[in-house]
Amino acid sequence: MHNHGACRLDFSSINLLLVKSGLRNARWGSPIKANEAMAVAAILESAYFLQLNLKAAIKEDADWHNRFMPLSQLIMEMVINISLVRVIKQVIDEDGSVRDSASSALKRARDQVQLLEKKLSQLIDSLIRNEMKETSFLEVSNVDGRWCINSGTGQLTSFKGLLLSSDSGTGRIIEPLSAVPLNDELQQARASVAKAEADVLLMLTEKMKRDLDDIEKVSDSVIQLDVINARATYSLFFRGASPSLYLSEELDESFSTETYLSENETSMASFPKEREWLLYMPKAYHPLILQQHRQNVQKAKKEASNAADVSALEQARPVPVDFFISHKTRVLTITGPNTGGKTICLKTVGLASMMAKSGLHVLSSDSVEIPWFDSVFADIGDEQSLSQSLSTFSGHLKQIGDIRSQSTSQSLVLLDEVGAGTNPLEGAALGMSLLESFADSGALLTIATTHHGELKSLKYSNDAFENACMEFDEVNLKPTYKILWGVPGRSNAINISEKLGLPSVVISNARELHGAARAEINEVIIDMERFKQDSQELLYEARNHLMLSKTLHEKLKLARRKIKEHGTEQRYRKMRQISEALAMARSILYKKVRQLRAHATQTFHPTADQKQLSTSDSQFTAEAKNGRPTESTSTSAVKINKQPSAAMTEFPEVGDMVQVSSLGRKATVLRVDRSKEEILVQAGNMKLKLKLAEIGFK
Repeated sequence: MHNHGACRLDFSSINLLLVKSGLRNARWGSPIKANEAMAVAAILESAYFLQLNLKAAIKEDADWHNRFMPLSQLIMEMVINISLVRVIKQVIDEDGSVRDSASSALKRARDQVQLLEKKLSQLIDSLIRNEMKETSFLEVSNVDGRWCINSGTGQLTSFKGLLLSSDSGTGRIIEPLSAVPLNDELQQARASVAKAEADVLLMLTEKMKRDLDDIEKVSDSVIQLDVINARATYSLFFRGASPSLYLSEELDESFSTETYLSENETSMASFPKEREWLLYMPKAYHPLILQQHRQNVQKAKKEASNAADVSALEQARPVPVDFFISHKTRVLTITGPNTGGKTICLKTVGLASMMAKSGLHVLSSDSVEIPWFDSVFADIGDEQSLSQSLSTFSGHLKQIGDIRSQSTSQSLVLLDEVGAGTNPLEGAALGMSLLESFADSGALLTIATTHHGELKSLKYSNDAFENACMEFDEVNLKPTYKILWGVPGRSNAINISEKLGLPSVVISNARELHGAARAEINEVIIDMERFKQDSQELLYEARNHLMLSKTLHEKLKLARRKIKEHGTEQRYRKMRQISEALAMARSILYKKVRQLRAHATQTFHPTADQKQLSTSDSQFTAEAKNGRPTESTSTSAVKINKQPSAAMTEFPEVGDMVQVSSLGRKATVLRVDRSKEEILVQAGNMKLKLKLAEIGFK
């Protein structure tokens, strides 16, 4: 609907609080306020025009109704009394005041108020002008709607009046006695105005009560549409991806991820239809971080900063993270340095799952797959509570205990720094026990961050565990905020300290105290990270080659199809040329044959003309031998051609069988034209018009 400009769901001009209060007053029987009536008219009018625009779009293209479903049904089902909108606009002005034309009583009362205010203004002005000769400070004042005069402290006035107030700072406020009757009349006129306005609003209230249920349904529908529009606007603004939500029961337990990866190493991005991923979110962003980046760019543009700085700020986008969690994984352990992005990863997954359930697009690349979590539980941050006498460690344990008791097999659990805040050995043991309990009979997916190295080893004893770590750039000594899958994190404190310039004696002693065994483990982890990076590079290279080969294959298929089409076209063209030439040659041959047979079958009288014809024939033969005609021969031939036949040949009847010499087959006579000596015959599927001389008939 955003793409179809005529059906934009823009309700920004509607004050829903005023609509709700107006409907509540109408339900209770109290007169609604003027601004509430205008708010009701605005929401009804917006819904009415939205309905009209949708009808126009459907009239233009009937498919729009199905494309907009179920919103089209929601919009078309709204019952709108547009006459109520007209009545409200007739009596209420755009600024929220009742119009003078709303009722005759209101018009008379307001005219009376204006007349009295004019009289009071003239009276007060005359009193002030008379007193200006003796008093240096007098001005008009209004107290509770009554016209008065404010004079300086200690200054006497010649007119009599009522002292309403006296203050050393503001002076004395006096209501002249001559103004008292007019002020009383003015108060009565204003009361009449208020009563007339209340009558008008009560009339509107009564009209609204007749359609109150329909108006409330329209209000609820508009609120629902506004929420949907907000989700669509947000998703379009951040260019999110529509997630594929599924129930955990749809996971194909029989599918082996390892088998798939071994058979499809070059096309990991295009996973098969079977669900081998529990959670698949490539290049996912934390929504608040992405929003903050866009706000910074917009702020830099507004402040007219250097174009190069703005361009650099636009290029410095937040780093996205990839989440590829296998369907067999129940617990993911993320390790890495502080400020490396572990907690952001937890929040990104939690927010993405709740955004998907709320109908929002996920800020990720395409092909997002997220299970339908019934609940999302998180233990992130410091849960220290002074009121409950809880330390940081105790606060975490209480929170995790509540999560353990409330989570189900369809829940998502996010734990930050599990096992932290106490003795490292005890914390590691407690963290391992907690994660194993979540893996065995806990949530559908648990993601935990930790610094305890012992938790990394759970993967090698339980297939339900998976490791990941946040990448760290040891050259520049800063995190890259990228997540590495299948690789446990390693300690970088000693190496970082060495690069920062701590004495070598301190570094050597620290490494000895850290232990040779752990150093060897770190070396193994280093080799694993290097192997992982190399395999990723090879994977990307293979994927690029695969894409290139696919492109080349498509081009070859296209070229082959074009060659075949060209060859077919050439064959058809040659066949047409041959057919045309053959038809032309056949036509010429038939014409020549008919001419020769016409001369050969002409009938002559059995007199001296036959002798002359015989002589002519002998001369014609001699002429053919000599290669040139003689004068007598040509003259004789002309005479023969011009001599008419002495006797008419017998004509066949319709239905007779005749022999067609040019075809060498028999044909049936369909029609006989004796005047032209022509007949129409049919031989098989062919119909021919022939001269009588071209057939044989007995």
